[in-house]
Order: sequence, then structure tokens, then C-alpha cells
Amino acid sequence: MELQAIAFYVFACVTVAAGVMVISSRNPVHSVLFLILAFFNAAGLFVLLGAEFLAMILVIVYVGAVAVLFLFVVMMLDINFVELRQGFLQYLPVGGLIGFILIVELLLVVSGWVIKPGKITGAAINSEAAANVTNTLALGRLIYTEYIYLFQVAGLILLVAMVGAIVLTLRRREGVKRQRIADQLDRNPEDAIEVVKVDTGSGI
Repeated sequence: MELQAIAFYVFACVTVAAGVMVISSRNPVHSVLFLILAFFNAAGLFVLLGAEFLAMILVIVYVGAVAVLFLFVVMMLDINFVELRQGFLQYLPVGGLIGFILIVELLLVVSGWVIKPGKITGAAINSEAAANVTNTLALGRLIYTEYIYLFQVAGLILLVAMVGAIVLTLRRREGVKRQRIADQLDRNPEDAIEVVKVDTGSGI
């Protein structure tokens, strides 16, 4: 039990430290790398809690897809972060207010938190009735039986958000050239190619 408690505190401390470095690092590439580190340690916490499926999803989906996508976007786009930080002072009061509210909420949570590693046992996490049920099966039964309607509503919300993002991206803007596949397929070689006969020594 002491080994599990030590592993929990190690994973938790590294996760919190990586999260702090995500928001405090000046280089956005370093921020993404610290985010990946935070995801891996959070997956370790899920393994300690007996939620192997959530740990696997966290590594495969967030680390393997989302965080790597962030890293590629940050590295491929030539973003001028100096210009992005120019309006930092005008948003400082609102950010300070939100940060103060979050600190108060964290203090309220921590004030009622009691560290008792001895109370964390396998019996407290997994009941005797679900001893022979895997974590994936238990989650499937819970999501698709008791919370099926909420799960469907969450899927619809994500679908609407995806459609809205596509609509906002594909809106017409003046001065922006767009590719038209139909016009490219309908064009004739005579319209696209012009043969010019140039006399020797005269140039174009």
C-alpha cells in the first residue's frame, strides 16, 4: 500500500508541475511537450485507480492525436507570438478575476481534503459484485444503460460544434482565392495553354 501511495504522489506532483509549465513556458513547443508529460502522468493516476480503459484512451487519443496535432500546428505555422502578447495588459483584469475565483475554489477543495493513504484500498474502488467485470465492460454498461440519453446529447452537441466550425471556416471572404474542382475538371487544354511562336532573336 505504501508503494501505491508513493506512486500516486509522484504522478500527482509531476502532473501539477507539468500543468504549471504548460501555461508558464515561453516557447509554445515546450508547452505542448509539457502537456504530453501531464497526459502521461494523468494516465498513470488512472491506472492506480483501476481505470485502465481511461488511461489507454488518454494516451491514445490525447497524446497520440490531440497533443501531436497541436505540436505539428505550432511547429508548421509561422505564428508571431510577440504580436499575440501585445494585448496582454488589456485582458489582465479579467484574467486576474478568473484566476482569483479559481484559487478560491481550489482552496475550498483543499481545505476539506484529508490525506489518508490507508483508506485507499481495492475494496473501496471495486465492489465485490463487480469483481469479475473488467473496467471497459463496466464503463460500457454504465454509459449505454443509465446515461445513454446524456451520452447521445453529448454526441449531438459535438456534432453541432463540428458543423459550426466548418461553416465558420468556409465562409466567403473578399480577396481570398478558393479552389474550384468543377472548373478545373471542365477546362480545356486550349483554354489553359497558349502556344506563342517567338522569332529567333526577338524575345517575348
